[in-house]
Amino acid sequence: MEKRRVVITGIGAITPIGHSATESWQAARNGVCGVAPITAYDTADQRVKLAAEVKDYQPENFLDKKEAKHMARFTQFAMIAAREALQDSGFNAEQANLDRCGVIVSSGIGALQNTEDEHDRGREKGFDRVSPFYIPMSICNMAAGRIAIDAGFRGMCSCPVTACAGGTNAVGDAFHYIRDGYADAMLCGGSESAVTPLAVGGFTTMKALTQSEDPSRASIPFDAERSGFVLGEGAAILLLEELGHAQARGAKIYAEFVGYGVTCDAYHMTAPLPDGSGGAKAMALALADAGAKPEDVDYINAHGTSTPLNDAGETLAIKTVFGNHAKKLAVSSTKSMTGHMLGAAGAVEALFSALALKEGYLPATINYQVPDPACDLDVVPNVGRDSDLRYALSNSLGFGGHNGSILLKKWEA
Repeated sequence: MEKRRVVITGIGAITPIGHSATESWQAARNGVCGVAPITAYDTADQRVKLAAEVKDYQPENFLDKKEAKHMARFTQFAMIAAREALQDSGFNAEQANLDRCGVIVSSGIGALQNTEDEHDRGREKGFDRVSPFYIPMSICNMAAGRIAIDAGFRGMCSCPVTACAGGTNAVGDAFHYIRDGYADAMLCGGSESAVTPLAVGGFTTMKALTQSEDPSRASIPFDAERSGFVLGEGAAILLLEELGHAQARGAKIYAEFVGYGVTCDAYHMTAPLPDGSGGAKAMALALADAGAKPEDVDYINAHGTSTPLNDAGETLAIKTVFGNHAKKLAVSSTKSMTGHMLGAAGAVEALFSALALKEGYLPATINYQVPDPACDLDVVPNVGRDSDLRYALSNSLGFGGHNGSILLKKWEA
């Protein structure tokens, strides 16, 4: 069967470093750190004090007050990003076959804050007194559902819940769905808002989060002093289209989506395979899916969480796939700026990878100070740089052993 070509024609985001895709990318170019003391609640009784929150966020600045009232924070973020992506793309729903337009948006945790609040309410007033909106606001698929309702997209609507790989699975699944002829356009990405006492406490007790109180030494991927990730929040949504569909309406194109690979470590609930072989296989599959060679790749937006196991294992996986070419690659982690946005991470990083290709610019791994022999690749330390890029790979590795890699290509008409 002939594989149809797929391109990115619209982008939207709200992140710890910007209220739009444009703001977030400019901040990434400038090396802005989104890590700061937690403002969502009082951290006095908890060991972790830092997160990468969306700053100065007021829902009414983006959404109608009445509609926002019955949307959880993660759904609000997703809706804001989706509307931006559609507007950015110039997509006209009245001229499209909406039965062939779909939505795939991931969330790893959904509306955990709502669950905490309603549990407290139930304990106090009785569980038959919890909000009737609790369930439809809180479930992970509601961001995808609300976007579909808002856009009128009647095709496939789904929500991959694959932890930290969810955003990459969402955009990769949407790519294959279009490529293989099932849809013409897909809104896809991820959204997360889990900076809550319960989530931070849970990640803390499993020793996943850094306890650094210095924002400049907290999310430090590939640095020898890394000690855990920083929890982030936000959303990114991409509009993918079949190439002919995009060209017929004169759409601008950010990048071509050319490959996707998915594997499972089948090893441990939280720890990756020490040899990185699961991630390596996902990268190799993405290359094979695109018909690309390892030496074609110029840049990898790494999963790069700032945990000891992940960064060393991902480095080893890259060396396994790319061999000697690994030393010529730029491998940066934008999580040094955004923190780890869980189910939204892969979507934000896909967006950044597309813009890196379009603008020929490598975003840095900021706050890098102490080299680690186990992470001895070009991590684009501290300062981004111009570079002529043709192919960019983006990796996501999630709890449960989920591995996803996508390959994007610079748009060449």
